[in-house]
Amino acid sequence: MAAVARGPWLSRAWLCRRAGPGCGRHYRAALCAELKQPLAIEEVASRPVRPHEVRVDVHFCGVNFADILVCRGQYQEKPQLPFTPGMEFSGTVLETGTDVSTVKEGDRVIGVSGFNGMAEECVIDQKTLWQIPERVPLREAAALPVSYGTAVLALEHRARTRPGETVLVTAAAGATGLAVIDVATNVLQAQVFVIAATGSDEKCKLAMQKGAQSTVNYSQGSLKEAVRKLVGSAGVNVAIDTVGGDVFLEALRSLAWEGRIVVVGFAGGNIASVPANLLLLKNISAMGLYWGRYKEQSFPVFSRTLSSALQYCQQGRIQPHIGAVFKLEEVNDAFLHVIQRKSTGKVLISLK
Repeated sequence: MAAVARGPWLSRAWLCRRAGPGCGRHYRAALCAELKQPLAIEEVASRPVRPHEVRVDVHFCGVNFADILVCRGQYQEKPQLPFTPGMEFSGTVLETGTDVSTVKEGDRVIGVSGFNGMAEECVIDQKTLWQIPERVPLREAAALPVSYGTAVLALEHRARTRPGETVLVTAAAGATGLAVIDVATNVLQAQVFVIAATGSDEKCKLAMQKGAQSTVNYSQGSLKEAVRKLVGSAGVNVAIDTVGGDVFLEALRSLAWEGRIVVVGFAGGNIASVPANLLLLKNISAMGLYWGRYKEQSFPVFSRTLSSALQYCQQGRIQPHIGAVFKLEEVNDAFLHVIQRKSTGKVLISLK
């Protein structure tokens, strides 16, 4: 297990501050200098912005399981050491390059940064920034890109969820699971019936509070049988799975004729093999969703989902659930919090 997960005391024993190179302005950043070791807080020298870039004063940064995996060397992307984790953030524009036309100094923005957002300052390409509408707070905005971007892509773009269909969500009390419930219930409003599957009664209650019509505690028995009792033998139309392993297989077997299952992640740690005969017998579709890859392969789709999430939030149709907020100095505690699933919803780092 990674050293960041050994105990909350690490954030105090290991965190350090030392002056970065150069004599200009500096800012603090969480740095991964060695894989599977605690992050350090170091002062880093600001660099000039290029013509197409924007310097952002970061207020909040989301903590995602991908951040933990990349710091262990277990993620698909492997940044060169040392690097700063943090895939999503909110903040205000400090400076713009000469060719920037989309934002100006003082604008409130969310950004998708790859892995360098967990810092007081972030320099980023203008095309991966989106202006935050007036009614959306910076705190809630920081929770939108990964979780709600994934939810919108999974439900609308990949599964093509239609009015009246039933939706099964696994790990429903996590940040992505709650976002899927939020979008399915409050955006896809044409009688979308959400079955939220979680691993505890407390998390089931939260899923119900957030809009799920029914819940299943899959730690107490077969997910497939529980779903059958709720919807009958026909099954569910759409399943969004972030767990993998046996939970994925149970969700797959819970699908109706021409059902669709979207694989979002493997939080349970196991990757199941798909029994192809099930796909054939029920004309089922099993598909993946690698959210970050859309930024490179289909940017218009990627951008549209984030714009939609901001619009839904501005309209009051969705409400991100913030489970915990940590200071930058507590980044290792925040990682541990996510690893041990101590919190529901999104975990944030506050840079202010």
